[in-house]
Formats: sequence, C-alpha cells, structure tokens
Amino acid sequence: MGKEFEIVRLGECRNNSPVESALYIGDDDRVLLHVTASACRNCGGNPPSLERAGPRNSIFFKPDNTRMGIVTCGGLCPGLNDVLRSVVMVAWYRYGVHSIFGYKYGYEGLSPGFGHKPMELTPEIVADIHQDGGTILGSSRGPQKTSVMVDFLVKEGINILFAIGGDGTQRGALEIAREIGRRRLPISVVGIPKTIDNDIAYTERTFGFETAVEASQDVITCAHMESKGVMNGVGLVKLMGRESGFVAAYASLASSDVNIVLIPESPFSTPKLMDYLQQRLRRKAHAVLVVAEGAGQDMAAGEGVDASGNRKLGDIGVFLKNEITKHFKVIGMEASVKYMDPSYVIRSVPANASDSVFCFQLAENAVHAAMSGRTAMVVGLWNGQFVHVPTALAISERKKVDTGSLLWQSVLDNTGQPGNLV
Repeated sequence: MGKEFEIVRLGECRNNSPVESALYIGDDDRVLLHVTASACRNCGGNPPSLERAGPRNSIFFKPDNTRMGIVTCGGLCPGLNDVLRSVVMVAWYRYGVHSIFGYKYGYEGLSPGFGHKPMELTPEIVADIHQDGGTILGSSRGPQKTSVMVDFLVKEGINILFAIGGDGTQRGALEIAREIGRRRLPISVVGIPKTIDNDIAYTERTFGFETAVEASQDVITCAHMESKGVMNGVGLVKLMGRESGFVAAYASLASSDVNIVLIPESPFSTPKLMDYLQQRLRRKAHAVLVVAEGAGQDMAAGEGVDASGNRKLGDIGVFLKNEITKHFKVIGMEASVKYMDPSYVIRSVPANASDSVFCFQLAENAVHAAMSGRTAMVVGLWNGQFVHVPTALAISERKKVDTGSLLWQSVLDNTGQPGNLV
C-alpha cells in the first residue's frame, strides 16, 4: 500500500465509542482498489487498498465537549439537505454531540467579514429538510483566505468541520486541514463529495447523480415526442457535465430514445455530426440528441473563469441548435429543432429514494470518521464498500468516461451512433 492511500489521524483514540454497533471496523480493515485476478497477481503481495469506513470501537473526541461545523459549497445538487439532516441525526443521537452549527453560504460563513450568522442545527430544525431541494444553509463559490477561516474555527471552538461540495470545495477543505496541521490543532476536516457530474476520483458515485439521471428522463421523453411530432424533427437536450459525460451517458441509456450522445471525452466535428444526423433523418424522419454541457468546447468555447476558478463554458446547446438549423437550410432539407436545457430544474429537485439512502450512508460514515479523529479525507464508495479517501487523492484527477470502456460501448450500442464523429 502506497503512502498516498494513508489517512491522516489527529492522535490516539482513547475514548470508548457510545455507538452501539454489531460491527466495529478495525483500522486494518481495507478495501482493495482493484478486484481482478490479474491485478492481484501483479501487485507483488501488497495490493493498493483504501481504508474501510464505519464506526470504530474507540474514538478521538469526547462527545460532550465536541462542537461541529458544516458548510455546503458550490452549485446546488439534489441531496444537500439529506446530507445535512443525516450528519445532525447521527452526531446527535448516536454520539451525543449537541453542539452543531451550519455556516451560511459556503466558505463565506467561515469568514467573519461577510457577517453571516451561523445556524444552530438540532434534530427539530432539520426534521423535514430532506423533502426540499437546495440547502437550508445556502451556498457560494470561490475561495476564502485559509488562515482567516482557521482563526474563525479556533475562535468558535469547532472540533470537526464537514465540507459538503465538489472538487473546488474539497481543495479548500484540504488547505484548511493543512493549515490546521501546521498549527498542530486537534481539528478534524472531513469532506462529503458532492457533484452531479459524478467526476470525483476514487469514488464510484457521488450523491445527486442518480437523481439527475432520473430527472432527465421526462425532458428526454418530451424531446422525443417533439421530434416525432413534425417531419424531420430534432429534439436537442443539454445536460450537466463540464468535464465528464456520465449524466448524459447514463441518461441516454436509461431512456433508449436517444440517437446521438455527445460528451466532453469524445470529440466530434460539425461536418461529421451533420452528415450522420442527415442520414438519421432520411431513415427515421426524427432524432433525439443529448449533449453534455462541456462537449464541443473547441467550437463553442467560453471566455474567462468563474468564481471557483473553473473555465467558463460556451453554450454548446445554442451552438448546435444554430448549426443544425443552418446546415439543413443550406442543403434545402426541412428540419425543426427543439432545444431544451433543464439544468437548473434538475439540480434543484429533492433527492430520489436511492440518492436519499446514499446521502444518509455518506453522512453517517463521515461522522464516524470525524469522531475517530480522521482528517484531510472524504468519504467515498469503492467496490461496493464505503471507504476513506485522502482528499489529496480525491482531487488529484477528475474522473471521466473512458471511451474505450464497456459503459461507452453500451451507449454506442443503444444509440446506434458511430464511435467516431470527428
């Protein structure tokens, strides 16, 4: 096992856990990174593995003296309120931690200059919040000064900080954890990865992803009906996916009404796309095209960066609508393009049943990890097991659709589109 898989701990666990569990996880209980026989044969007897998540028999923090803080950062995502509620419920009822504070508008809430007042969280406050989309704490993008935030945590007496957010949020959490480490403070920082795009490394799934795939189905169905309602109709749907096309890929597989899927990982050219679309319309007189927001940025690139430092994307949906309309006008072939962008609707809906369960399990394991003094880590899912992933490893790369994988082959098989549209 390499050092990159090791989890930082604040110190020895000297307190008995109040959690009544039939299964305490040992510190040497790990989940293999690779499960194939060939990987096992080539590992030299020391296969890479991730620490298994779950309750520990002994914990670092004394519950009576523990104060927790929570922030939600970045864009909205189904399940944010579910995670908030679950952290509070597990901390309150399983560990007896009754000092839990939600800091408003992301990392701004840890920067006193903004004047945001913290929200004291209790089981009564969070009882029904899972029924709503969004986050009761609000959110924001962009970094704040790390030293100021750590000063604030010390002043507030916070022992544990939960950072709920995506890649940028976890980068910020790692900087906070490192500054805490430099000061030798006993403060744990645990991340709960949030991204609809499902692009966090070393976790099979992030919360909100399955809800986004499910919520996209009605839109794709409407696009299909619109395309069939006229001669040579084209239903064009833009879905989330800045760098990774998982939502578009899975949504198309779930629907089976989609004829073309465009994702950031698979380049395409306008002439080749138009040629294939033209063939499709001549055969079937209608087509449904799903495009991830980050696809085709070599043709529809935006300018500058947003508050989180991410490059601004051009609107590939509008670009394709205009290009398709122009192409068929030039060749004198009738075509009607109906463009739909449900992004803000999808990201604001409540979590579905599967995501709601997943949110609870992520939050539950985050509380277990934090109470045992683990820090600079996120909770993830790997090979069907909840695991601890060092934050540095989780943000070391962005998970992408492998266009040589069986997943992408399934998309090609389901749509019938060619593997090469360049």
